[in-house]
Amino acid sequence: MSKRFITSEVEKDGKFVRQENRFITPFGIEEGQLPIESGRYRLLWSPACPWAHRSVIVRSLLGLEEAISLGTLDPIRPDVERTDWAFTLDENDVDSVLKIHYISEAYLKADPDYKGRFTVPAVVDLTTGDVVNNDYFNLTKYWEVEWSKFHKAGAPDLYPVELRKEIDELNNIIFHEINNGVYKAGFARSQEAYEEAYDLVFNRLDWLEERLSLSRYLLGDNITESDVRLYVTLARFDIAYYNGFNLNRNRITEFPNLWGYVRDLYSQPGFGDTTDFDAIKKHYHLCAVSNNPYGLLPKGPDLAGWKEPHGRDKVNYKERN
Repeated sequence: MSKRFITSEVEKDGKFVRQENRFITPFGIEEGQLPIESGRYRLLWSPACPWAHRSVIVRSLLGLEEAISLGTLDPIRPDVERTDWAFTLDENDVDSVLKIHYISEAYLKADPDYKGRFTVPAVVDLTTGDVVNNDYFNLTKYWEVEWSKFHKAGAPDLYPVELRKEIDELNNIIFHEINNGVYKAGFARSQEAYEEAYDLVFNRLDWLEERLSLSRYLLGDNITESDVRLYVTLARFDIAYYNGFNLNRNRITEFPNLWGYVRDLYSQPGFGDTTDFDAIKKHYHLCAVSNNPYGLLPKGPDLAGWKEPHGRDKVNYKERN
């Protein structure tokens, strides 16, 4: 099994600093932007990866499955001298559409001099076989805004105009202190860097726990882009980050509002049916953590609680304000 550590993204003080994305050309109708055409692109993901997972959740919620095809990579990284992903879940170990074995093949076809990690999500242009976008931070918003003409009837408005400023502000908090915060702890290479990230994550979880006592979702009664972004980290927390990344102050099951909230989302199409706990567990414990020399896969935690009634649809939040 591959355990290629991200040493190039660790600073001298032991802090983890995530690499910047290389392929960030936006989708749109202006010159130089990626054209919006149904059937032209393939989204590559692994169900283990939170950044990729949220792009698949939004794709499902908006009904973009016919417009944007999906290729799925093995959650266990290949044992090669680079941080790569492989299509070993497919027949003959190649993607059925792109006919490639490693995601790196599509990256290097787009840029033979590419030196970064080969990350998911990645959008490939089927007319060329090149990766054209791996901008995980903005990809869901492209699905929500630029791809609106391909949304299914009755699709939710995950990025309503009147809330965009608030959503963007909340997304930045969630990214730095939750989504990427867990990695700052898990990939820290000094005690000081680890403890700083640990406190960052749990201080924000405490804040979110209080916020979710006042409304069903982060911005009221309707799911938004921000809920998708928070969900993917919460879904992985107890099974991967709590022990694998040493974020062991509390499990999400110990936060009443957060635990009810994440079960609420999990119960809805687009969330639970795209959440693969087995893939998540395998990836983090067999590939991502550095303290598992014998390749042991944790037997727990018990996942039965995810299907228990969440009750958040019956709370009168207005009375709490």
